[in-house]
Amino acid sequence: MADDLTWLLGRLVGTVPNTHGALLLSADGIAKCWHGLDNDGADTLAALSSGLCSLAHQVGTRFGGGGGVRQVVSELGDIILFVTAASAGTVLAVLASREVDAGTLSYEMGKLCTQVPSYLATPTRQHAAAFNHGDR
Repeated sequence: MADDLTWLLGRLVGTVPNTHGALLLSADGIAKCWHGLDNDGADTLAALSSGLCSLAHQVGTRFGGGGGVRQVVSELGDIILFVTAASAGTVLAVLASREVDAGTLSYEMGKLCTQVPSYLATPTRQHAAAFNHGDR
């Protein structure tokens, strides 16, 4: 399944000119699969994207937009970072140059997320059993 998701991310990057990398991550910041990034870059982008979603969620909760995070866009010097909710527990992050057509990229990201939501979902983690100090 990871190969299929990586292929979909590669197709997204290849479809939209000036797009450099794409990453699927769990909502808690674990990189699941990526295209156009090295391992360290994927891990770093996953942590940062998760943090952006968390901040946006808190803004919505505090100031009345509590319907969930749909998309966060960060315009930086030479790049733009798009972060969007992909499916239950999963986030899609895409890096692009400033020359990207933001509308086209947002549309393609949304299309990817609606076409294959069951593949994109991250199941909720199970709580570990409480450790009993008396049983050794």
